[in-house]
Amino acid sequence: MAPIGGIDRFDHPGKLVSYFELNPRVRQSGLGAPHHGRISKAGRSHARAMLIEAAWAAAKAPGPLQAFFVRIRAKRGHQIAAVAVARKLAVLCWHVLTKEKDYLWTRPALLTNKTPAMELQAGRPQKKGNQRTGLRL
Repeated sequence: MAPIGGIDRFDHPGKLVSYFELNPRVRQSGLGAPHHGRISKAGRSHARAMLIEAAWAAAKAPGPLQAFFVRIRAKRGHQIAAVAVARKLAVLCWHVLTKEKDYLWTRPALLTNKTPAMELQAGRPQKKGNQRTGLRL
C-alpha cells in the first residue's frame, strides 16, 4: 500500500501496471506495425522489485498463479514469466483494493495462522497463559 498511495488515483488496473513500469515498451513509427519490447524499468524500482519477489513466491505456491507461471515459462522463459506474474499481481492488487473483496483463491487455513502473527507484529499485546472468561465462585 505504501508505494501505491491512494488506490483511487488509478482509474483502471493498466494505470497501476504502468506506474510500476511492468508493461512492455511499444515502439511504432507511422503506419508500421508496433514492436513490443521489454519493460522499461523507469517506474518505482523498489515497488517493482517487491512485486517480482512476490511473483517468485507465488510461482512456488500451488494455485492459479503457479499455473500461469508454468505456462508462460514454457513459452518465454522463467524471467519473463516472473515479470508476467508480477504484472498479474499488480492487477490483482488493484481489483482487491478497489472492490474491497477478498482474494478468491486464498487458503483459509493459511489465513487463520497468518492473521494472529501479523497482529502481533503490528503491536497487539500477547495473550499469555490460560485466560479464563467466566468468574469462578
